[in-house]
Amino acid sequence: MWKYVKRYLPYAVLAALFMIGEVSMDLVQPGIMSRIVDEGVLGLNNGGTGSLSLIWKLGVWMIGLVLFGGLCGSLNNAFVHISSQNIGNAIRKDCFLRIMRFSFPQLDQFGTGSLITRVTNDITQVQTFVSLFVRGMIRTAMLMFGSMYCMFRLNEDFEFIVVCAFPLIVGCLIFCMVKASPLFVRLQAQLDDINEIMQEDVSGIRVIKACVREIYEKARFGKANDELIRTQLRVLVIFAFMNPVVNALMYLVVTVILLVGSFEVGSGKATPGIVMAAITYTTQLLNGILMLTMLFQNISRGLASWKRLKEILRSEPQLMDGSFDGKTDKRGEIEFRDVSFEYPGTGQGVLDHISFTVHPGETLAIMGPTGCGKTSLVNLIPRFYDVTAGAVYVDGVDVREYRQKALREKISVALQKSELFNTTIRENIAWGKPDAELESIRAAAAAAQADDFINASPEGYHTVVAERGMSLSGGQKQRVSIARAIVKQAEILIFDDSTSALDLKTEADFYTALQSISPGSTKIMVAQRIASVRRADRIIVLENGKIAGCGSHGELLKSCRTYQDIYHSQMGEEDEKHECA
Repeated sequence: MWKYVKRYLPYAVLAALFMIGEVSMDLVQPGIMSRIVDEGVLGLNNGGTGSLSLIWKLGVWMIGLVLFGGLCGSLNNAFVHISSQNIGNAIRKDCFLRIMRFSFPQLDQFGTGSLITRVTNDITQVQTFVSLFVRGMIRTAMLMFGSMYCMFRLNEDFEFIVVCAFPLIVGCLIFCMVKASPLFVRLQAQLDDINEIMQEDVSGIRVIKACVREIYEKARFGKANDELIRTQLRVLVIFAFMNPVVNALMYLVVTVILLVGSFEVGSGKATPGIVMAAITYTTQLLNGILMLTMLFQNISRGLASWKRLKEILRSEPQLMDGSFDGKTDKRGEIEFRDVSFEYPGTGQGVLDHISFTVHPGETLAIMGPTGCGKTSLVNLIPRFYDVTAGAVYVDGVDVREYRQKALREKISVALQKSELFNTTIRENIAWGKPDAELESIRAAAAAAQADDFINASPEGYHTVVAERGMSLSGGQKQRVSIARAIVKQAEILIFDDSTSALDLKTEADFYTALQSISPGSTKIMVAQRIASVRRADRIIVLENGKIAGCGSHGELLKSCRTYQDIYHSQMGEEDEKHECA
């Protein structure tokens, strides 16, 4: 954490200095009050005659010290907040940047709910930890040891009483912290679960309502929330036990001081003012110890949260950058060379010894049954995952040798599940090319068959899309996503079943427009419909992670049984005979 603290160390130091000033004023006042009682009121040094002038003089001093202490406290609060909030801000930015650099397997490993909890609640806990450490540790330490030192100077007997009770109080604190600390880690993990359920349910609310599963989800959320509350209550019960025990011990100390003080006042060894000051210092010591209990609770939780944040901050991307800058003579060539792939941690193969080459400007379609590995295959081209064996080459260079930014600048992807952002349609289309002119955006939208419905929107291209694109239909979202892929003008265009929500005429019009707007780009199309792929230069048919056939539409109708079955299920036997003829 020092990496972040040192950036704002001057503010933390100033906060510490002002805290020292504030506590010093608190420690000075009981001594002055003792003089007011003994000399100003009782007149013990003046034959039993009080001194009003001394009371006024010392009273003014006390008021001045109180005001100065209040000023120091206010400045301390200001600088504590400046340091803690800036430290939290820096940690949050670094965590977010690190998450943006995570590979897909790392995102799957952490989970969305856990990442949200860590970047929000855990960083808030760390901010609280920093502010309490700067403010609370100094105040607590000075109040405790300062009060004990001042009591020693007043009367050694009173100090002995406090010292005898101190180990019992500290032992109680240590016992409670040992019991409570493991629960804080569990609390944060349970917050992960709650955020995960919330994220799933809010994004899938339409499915929940359509399937009438509100009661089930309420019960699932309630169960997770009940577990969180049970853990929280266990923590609170521990500290509920600790506070009265510490209070009882400290008030017992006050009682003993009063008892001993009464004898010592009678014998002349102490004065009423000294006894009063000793009780005040004991009260300050009690306040310090009570603050220590709260401090340990928050620090323990803050350290547990910091441990979780370190898992993000110390995680290196699993897919490390290469050094190649992407400049080649070729533009859009793709080669799979004996590629096998399985998702990390599953041990189950998805692709098995895949080999093929796509030449620049060629259109390749990929078909096959559900779960045969089509999406997994195209995800290897922009290096969303690394191959398990073999290699994928783009423009003659292994994708693992590329700088990821350089590789992905060559590639544009449109997914079946269209991800849109809560901004204007224009900005959504220009997401991959922020400097795109409106004319280019309109041309891409027209090619994607989106221009008509965009112009019919209330504010045209400046219409704001709702969160996750909920204000658009499935087909509209797909067309905006397709336009986003086209406007980038990449060397390689990948359409991963991105036209599944379009009708056949709209899809056919799109592919016709695509050939004219991006004639030189290499195009990879993943599709389920024969009508979507039949005009491709070549079609690869996948089955169980292997290539079952490769060729043109006509060639596959004659040679590939899997392709024939797909064609027959969609087009009918008569059409198949006609095509083969």
